[in-house]
Amino acid sequence: MNNHPMKHTSITLVTGGASGIGAACVKHLIHVGHQVVVMDLPASASTSHPDALGFVACDVTDESALRASLTQIENTYGPVTCLVNSAGILQHRLTPDQLTMREWEQVLNVDFRGTYLCCAIFGHAMVQRRQGAIVNLASIAGMRSNPLHAYAPAKAAVISMTAGLAAEWGRTGVRVNAVSPGYTRTEALQAAIDRGDRDPKDLMSQAAMGRLVEPHEVAVAVAFLLSPEATAITGINLPVDAGWLAGSTWQTYGGVPPAQ
Repeated sequence: MNNHPMKHTSITLVTGGASGIGAACVKHLIHVGHQVVVMDLPASASTSHPDALGFVACDVTDESALRASLTQIENTYGPVTCLVNSAGILQHRLTPDQLTMREWEQVLNVDFRGTYLCCAIFGHAMVQRRQGAIVNLASIAGMRSNPLHAYAPAKAAVISMTAGLAAEWGRTGVRVNAVSPGYTRTEALQAAIDRGDRDPKDLMSQAAMGRLVEPHEVAVAVAFLLSPEATAITGINLPVDAGWLAGSTWQTYGGVPPAQ
């Protein structure tokens, strides 16, 4: 990364950008010309993309640290005009009596509160400049019933919040959208498959396209929603799920038909 950063007129900030879908977003956004700053936990600095403008260590649940990061980023690199909220944590599958409130609160704190704080803090700066675009990473888990009793409600809240902020800031030129990935072949999911914790057949069988989503495919959708091609799009939730939402209800009819 650049040890002597130059200020730019437009910066794209990606939270959770050191791994998973966030890292895929960083890579693709740099490829299409964005000046990207990565935000993640301090331990992730060494894995951040080498072509990013810089790395900012910050916990998205820490309001005062986020406010300090805004000042640091804008003073060092330039104004944040695009924000990708990808920072998040997963949840173990547990019944309500097994899921401790400590874990429940941690998931909600990172996945919902952290996303909201980033929107509120960086979005306010965008509102003052009357320019900006935000994409929040939600999930298909927030759109259907499933046994993740903290993660799924957190992602549903992100989808709801996205529409509310889009209406709140629409007249000031700030767009807010969400992308809901389906089962995506991140390092974490691949590790779970390799351990035998998840059966890839279960993950793919109900998707209309019969496959997993690749992280790059999510990143392309994120980049589109940030781009000038999407200037009339705000308040939407775009599933990138290889047709899982379309195909999952076909199980009661014997499943999605094979290729014809």
